[in-house]
Amino acid sequence: MVATPIGNLEDITLRALRVLKEADLIAAEDTRHSRILLSAYKIKTPLISLHEHNEKERSALIISRIKGGMNVAYISDAGTPCISDPGSHLVSFALENKISVIPVPGPSALIAALCVCGFPVDQFLFCGFLPPKEKKRRQFLESIQAEEKTMVFYESPSRIADMLQDICSVLGDRQIVIARELTKVFEEIKRGRISDILSQVSSGNAKGEFTVILQGTVYKPVLLTDDEIQEKLLRLWTERSISLRDAVADVVRQTGLSRKRVYDMAVKVRPVRD
Repeated sequence: MVATPIGNLEDITLRALRVLKEADLIAAEDTRHSRILLSAYKIKTPLISLHEHNEKERSALIISRIKGGMNVAYISDAGTPCISDPGSHLVSFALENKISVIPVPGPSALIAALCVCGFPVDQFLFCGFLPPKEKKRRQFLESIQAEEKTMVFYESPSRIADMLQDICSVLGDRQIVIARELTKVFEEIKRGRISDILSQVSSGNAKGEFTVILQGTVYKPVLLTDDEIQEKLLRLWTERSISLRDAVADVVRQTGLSRKRVYDMAVKVRPVRD
């Protein structure tokens, strides 16, 4: 599984070039697109297509070629295969047939955007493409309202404005980063409130795939006395049968108070179980 440039052809790794040259066959999401890269580096390895519409059938053919002794490399149109791209069925089928699957890492729009977003990225939630229908899209957004991690989405130019409107409506006017045409000539990275960014992309002239990075939910600390913290904990244990750890996490999430303070209160008042 070979990662290829998301725009700038210079981003190909030396290992990827060697693997593509030495392979007996290259399976590609779009052979016409891939020939541009291969021609630039004078790679003449035979090509076969494997995309979302033929992946299951074509995977069987590729596995049979591998069993016949071929070394096959797979590349998607840009970036890392399987990351919102085809390839996962091929990998699964290969593993079922006890065929070794080797990653050849490289470019990814997800990682490229995260490293320049300015939000905490020690943990993040990657959501890929949101549902295209408004109702399902909003339902999904409602399910992540309480998410504190930085969130990452992919979106097409035709839906970016609708997507941002729904995020703003459901999750609030948060800080956001949108990256477009990463590593290409017209690379563009915008930062600001959703409402500010929305006014710049709602004209219908948006072009290029978007990587959208959204600030997680930020809880401002609530001023509570020790007695009030203990009351919240006791209410949780009365209403729900949950562990001390979960009760502490719930109160910390609701209040933004330090975990140590809440934990110390929980130890003092936790009920004795029979």
